[in-house]
Amino acid sequence: MRKDVRILLVGEPKVGKTSLIMSLVSEEFPDEVPLRAEEITIPADVTPERVPTHIVDYSEAEQSDEQLYQEISKANVICIVYSVNNKKSIEKVTSHWIPLINERTDKDSRVPLILVGNKSDLVEHSSMETILPIMNQYSEIETCVECSAKNLKNISELFYYAQKAVLHPTGPLYSPEDKEMKPSCIKALTRIFKISDLDNDGILNDNELNFFQRTCFNIPLAPQALEDVKNVVRKNMSDGVKDNGLTLKGFLFLHTLFIQRGRHETTWTVLRRFGYDDDLELTQEYLFPLLKIPPDCTTELNHNAYLFLQSVFDKHDKDRDCALSPDELKDLFKVFPYMPWGPDVNNTVCTNEQGWITYQGYLSQWTLTTYLDVQRCLEYLGYLGYSIIQEQESQTAAVTITRNKRIDLQKKQTQRSVFRCNVLGARGSGKSGFLQAFLGRNLARQKRIREDHMSYYAMSTTYVYGQEKYLLLHEVLPDFEFLSEADLACDVVCLVYDISNPRSFEYCAKVYKKHFLDSKTPCVIIAAKSDLHEARQYYSLSPLDFCRKHKLHPPQMFTCNTDEAPSKDICTKLTTMAMYPHMTQADLKNSTFWLRASVGATVFAVLGFAMYKALLKQR
Repeated sequence: MRKDVRILLVGEPKVGKTSLIMSLVSEEFPDEVPLRAEEITIPADVTPERVPTHIVDYSEAEQSDEQLYQEISKANVICIVYSVNNKKSIEKVTSHWIPLINERTDKDSRVPLILVGNKSDLVEHSSMETILPIMNQYSEIETCVECSAKNLKNISELFYYAQKAVLHPTGPLYSPEDKEMKPSCIKALTRIFKISDLDNDGILNDNELNFFQRTCFNIPLAPQALEDVKNVVRKNMSDGVKDNGLTLKGFLFLHTLFIQRGRHETTWTVLRRFGYDDDLELTQEYLFPLLKIPPDCTTELNHNAYLFLQSVFDKHDKDRDCALSPDELKDLFKVFPYMPWGPDVNNTVCTNEQGWITYQGYLSQWTLTTYLDVQRCLEYLGYLGYSIIQEQESQTAAVTITRNKRIDLQKKQTQRSVFRCNVLGARGSGKSGFLQAFLGRNLARQKRIREDHMSYYAMSTTYVYGQEKYLLLHEVLPDFEFLSEADLACDVVCLVYDISNPRSFEYCAKVYKKHFLDSKTPCVIIAAKSDLHEARQYYSLSPLDFCRKHKLHPPQMFTCNTDEAPSKDICTKLTTMAMYPHMTQADLKNSTFWLRASVGATVFAVLGFAMYKALLKQR
């Protein structure tokens, strides 16, 4: 909401602009009225909306046209004052003042106008008959108030309406000509309904309505009040209430009713609680709350964020197959202004046989976004209403910032759950195949992937000593001379060569010697396409001798040309090396170390699957 309100009073001379201001301030009609009142600021604590309000007078006798134009451009709302007993001052409203104000304001963001009929004490009739056609002609006119500075009639109401026109404007919400809500307002309220519909059944039941009421207005509805609301909807539309809950049509009808009855503040309170600004756009503060990340730290989702995302998945997995079909995914992202996940996502995380993102793949993609682009993650959580549903200050409550990697090395342990492995190798060495194999896809399945849908990332879980961790594989483009710091910054490096190509290993050797020889980043060399005939490499040392010389793990044989899903053993090793970078290569070569790590992984994977099946039965 605005931090303050600026009200400008304009109109013909002698209509009583200055008298209105002085009557408001002194609560009595002034004996002597100056040509113009000085600007007045009413403090926030004495205004109904708790917002400081500046009231500015205009005098033709004291001010130039240029000064008037400046005041019009600064005003948040303009009161055009006319005298109810002076026809000429009424005519000037349309012949002079409205055209002048419209000339000086942007067409797309017209300043709201209030028509003020002063000196009602001097006549017995109302001017409303003359004014109503004017109000119907100009949509920027919020309301009309007849008042008397002399009798103090409707003075405080006039300034309350002016303040309300700024803080709770009709313009963005409602079209008086069509007598219905504007499309942008319907769109915003539809998103709010969808977020509040926690079980995604298309109805707000009593619990959901109460949660919504408490979230927006800090008080629950009494059972009778809930019934009264539903009865009002029932009387006016047949499909507004279903199974004793409020449908989207009923929800939109209620807000139309609030607006038509002048209770714009109710609808605006809801819109602002869900992050909308005066133009019905989600605010930058709501979508991108400030989050400072120190150097050498990473970003991960915390336990509560995963619980929230699980509930979102559950809400949209209608057929309970633990995967999101294209329609279910589309439904999930209806609260977004655009589709955030492209076809490459299906090749970045695990999918089922139909190519639909699985529960594990869904959580992996969220973990990946948080790690690579935390601002984007905060934006996405904002669209889903995370801070509202979880009753948090902002989406930053979902994110954990890990400690500096140097501290992990000193303490020889890490609390991180996400580890990055950069995969380097010459063109055609098998990097993409290695990434896709991590997602359980053999060569036959990989051949079905369209080239323009390929991804340079693969994200999934591995288990080390029974702990579930996320491993992010990033395929780095093989332009040797242009490797940036970002291409090299990671927790573990994977150097891939094609055993059937005699020129393939040379790239790995050169990259290692140039960038990782003196680095503390653990490295693994992978001998890809191990199902093919092994060619002698055109390099001074064989891959095995190169590894011995540099005290590296022997080359790991790998192929994705298998009947079943390829082995993930290498990925478990990569995660373990990322978790324990302080361990020497000699320690890592020890077979009992790997046996302990992988046995833990197997036991946990079996237990995890059993627990998951049990959870499914409960659902």
